[in-house]
Amino acid sequence: MKKRIIRFFFFFAFLFLYLFLGSCRKSDHVAPPADEEPITNCTATKADAEIIQIFPADNPWNLDISGAEVDPFNSQIIATFANNVVKADFGSGLWEGVPIGIPYVVVCGNQTKYSVNFRANEYDDDYGDESDTGPYAIPLDAPIEGNGEGDSHVIAVDKENRILYELYNASVSDGHWEASSGAIFDLKSNALRPLGWTSADAAGLPIFPGLVRYEEIVSGTIDHPIRFTLNSSKVKPAYIHPARHKVNSSGGQYSLPFGARIRLKANFDISGFSPTNQVILKAMKKYGLILADIGSNLYISGSPDPRWDNDDLHELGNITGADFEVVKFN
Repeated sequence: MKKRIIRFFFFFAFLFLYLFLGSCRKSDHVAPPADEEPITNCTATKADAEIIQIFPADNPWNLDISGAEVDPFNSQIIATFANNVVKADFGSGLWEGVPIGIPYVVVCGNQTKYSVNFRANEYDDDYGDESDTGPYAIPLDAPIEGNGEGDSHVIAVDKENRILYELYNASVSDGHWEASSGAIFDLKSNALRPLGWTSADAAGLPIFPGLVRYEEIVSGTIDHPIRFTLNSSKVKPAYIHPARHKVNSSGGQYSLPFGARIRLKANFDISGFSPTNQVILKAMKKYGLILADIGSNLYISGSPDPRWDNDDLHELGNITGADFEVVKFN
């Protein structure tokens, strides 16, 4: 009798342990750890950036200036670069071994964010005190302008959260980004950077909204002003809305401040240009060019793409500064 009781005791003890341990094993798979990111099926392409609203409709980047008043000093200002020609600072293929233009990537809302170490290097200083601390949702394999030579801009657009991330003089080191400056823009907001702060650009402006992008050519419309540069001697050490920053440029009274707009004259005949260039020139008439940085005179910014026809873009060189007029900014 005692042996039977002992056998029953061990049987039920074994059954209890089996069921208890089995339930523990199952519970390990009930839910992922709390800090595990959810799996999504999001994909991101450059075309996605053209179907989201880039800043609210009433933002200066969306302002039609085709009917705006001409500045009273238009003639004097234009005279300083009247003989310079328009140059598309973007295209297909390579120039001196690097892609032509300022690249960007489009990412999903669950893109991993990385810290940024703001630092000086042999190219430029540390502007971390005028930068957004981050972290930045920029993949570590995102393309760097110039392959890391020159301004080395890096740009990512979060298509789901509509957040823009931009870095200047950037590089990757030990699993994080390093840069001279950086800015994060909420594309759902009209908020500007703090007064006097730079961005990834000298004017304290976002770069991406001013780029000529091939996906816009595909859509048939560029609906924003185009970023352009002028030599320091033609830029006033000042800025106007929506720019927030200046540099020690050497332009005098008859020069443009950062954030100023010029537009292609309404009567300029664009019929002889290619369909691609006509899309660009129509934007120059409706939204104009916005002064964003120091550089070569009348260089307009865009992103590299294998579909650009460089010879066709070169035809924009038939347009000179004299074909533009300054939108009133005083």
